[in-house]
Amino acid sequence: MEKKESMAMKNSNTKFETIPEVFNKAVAENGSRVSMRTKDFGIWHDISWNEYYDKAKKVGSALVSMGFKKGDAACIIGDNAIEWVMADMGIQCIGGVSVGIYSTNAWQQVEYVVDHCDAKFLFVENEEQLDKWLMFKEKTPLLKKVIIWDTKGLSAFKDPMVMTFNQLLEKGNRVCEEQPDLFENMQARVTPDDLAVIIYTSGTTGPPKGAMLTHKNVTWMAGAVNDTLEIYKTDNVLSFLPLCHVFERLFTVFIHLRYAYIVNFVEKPDTVMQNMVEVSPTIGYAVPRIWEKYYSNIMIKMSDATWFKRSVFNIALKIGKNRADSIMNFKTPGPVQSLLYKLAWFTVFRKLKERLGFEKIRVAISGAAPISKDVLRFFQSIGMNLIEGYGQTEGTGVTTLSPVGKTKFGTVGLALKGIDIKITEDGEILVRSPAVFKGYYKNDESTKETIVDDWLLTGDVGAIDKDGFLKITDRKKDIIVTAGGKNITPQYIENKLKASIYINDSVVIGDRRKFISCLIMIDEDNVVKFAQDNKVQFSTYKDLTHNEQIIELIDKEVKKVNSTLARVENIRKFTILPKRLYEEDGEVTPTMKIKRKFVNEAFKDLIEAMY
Repeated sequence: MEKKESMAMKNSNTKFETIPEVFNKAVAENGSRVSMRTKDFGIWHDISWNEYYDKAKKVGSALVSMGFKKGDAACIIGDNAIEWVMADMGIQCIGGVSVGIYSTNAWQQVEYVVDHCDAKFLFVENEEQLDKWLMFKEKTPLLKKVIIWDTKGLSAFKDPMVMTFNQLLEKGNRVCEEQPDLFENMQARVTPDDLAVIIYTSGTTGPPKGAMLTHKNVTWMAGAVNDTLEIYKTDNVLSFLPLCHVFERLFTVFIHLRYAYIVNFVEKPDTVMQNMVEVSPTIGYAVPRIWEKYYSNIMIKMSDATWFKRSVFNIALKIGKNRADSIMNFKTPGPVQSLLYKLAWFTVFRKLKERLGFEKIRVAISGAAPISKDVLRFFQSIGMNLIEGYGQTEGTGVTTLSPVGKTKFGTVGLALKGIDIKITEDGEILVRSPAVFKGYYKNDESTKETIVDDWLLTGDVGAIDKDGFLKITDRKKDIIVTAGGKNITPQYIENKLKASIYINDSVVIGDRRKFISCLIMIDEDNVVKFAQDNKVQFSTYKDLTHNEQIIELIDKEVKKVNSTLARVENIRKFTILPKRLYEEDGEVTPTMKIKRKFVNEAFKDLIEAMY
């Protein structure tokens, strides 16, 4: 019954090409149903679709009354919250352009985005984010107002430019009473080709670029994803990735509007695991670093378990891996294999998934960066359908996904229906679809380099196998050509290294060099546990990375990887980075991808020392 409902909804939604149209339809069909849930003082609170619409209407109406016009931009900075998406929806429904900013950005980065997109309004979460605006308030004359939704610690603060979110809603309420048709009239003026959002890339190679996504881009993508995933009203998701990233925005806003499931907001970024258990979502999604962390935590806890529990777990895992390998090769598990797996599920995997909050997950997605094959295989082994997706902001987030029950190791799935992919002679992946973005804001040169004859040049290198599955090899600009003229794909080697529970990430080096070397970032939790178990003396993080026993530990992990690689790909030397990498220092992006160019420059002395 649910499946028919989902398919019928999909077919009836195809003509809706703007956010206001899709939003209005969702509210009309689901008015009193729960749209979102948020936790406050330890209690989960429900927000209905009617309340969602009411708040968005008041936000939009208030903004119009303060001079906001169709096509104007407004920025939002803060952690995931109902106020974030209500502001987002209010802005888009009046024909405005909504621009998210990472809450972890330094004030200079916030200033860059606010200034670059010509924002007229700025929504901020709290005192911390307000302080960032105060650092550049004199340099953004186009800003009319700053609206804050969490006023803790600001009772005595006064500034004519600042108002609270509640004050904005009160103003919106008065405007709605005076001009009851204003919001609906503004919605009616929105067209499919109008800009809905500008999403700023995380800037791994330079200043962030603003990718312009239209209403047609985002509404089309919301429909296309369902052809592969099959999403239902009864689904639950947990919103915790940055909302200004296209991955989270799709599930918390755009896909949510079309399929009307429940979005649950985490309390804080550091309560994700706790909230996951409380919510038990039916669809899970995260960047690889999150899945790798779950995997690492499970393995470290099992190493502390009793001999009996450890033995039972290892036997069950072996059974699970055998079954996963069959399924990944499109083979049906035999009766004995199925029986053994049921036993493993009942004795081990069932309880493990319950403790993690994964017991109801029908499908889980890893995206935004490559994930280790071993981590993917582990979750498939315990009976969680973790699949890998591929895409980029410029293609509205998703290009390929593995169909449910048809996942293939080493690939990122099949192209979504309506998306064309071709591979150039030098291996670059090109994409064409209704989801390809309009271009980069105020950057015609980069737009012309990225969209050629309606094809999006992804900058990724890959191949399509005989079954139509896409395999990503590397970033085109990251491919290493050794001094001997051999082409090496660093991402392939780095993914193998990340499969180790002791290695968090790595950067493979070797361009124009005689051999391959590597910078390694340790998994602090697991390495510290190893140090404690083996009585390794250390006082600081730097001490830990310089300890001979730790270097030997990592050397063993590197040698394991080398044994699976061609001789020319072998890592001859490595260095453990003596410091943690931080987003605030510009070393990683908000989705925890290493900024390769920055790291190569920041640690060039360590690199040169290896040669």
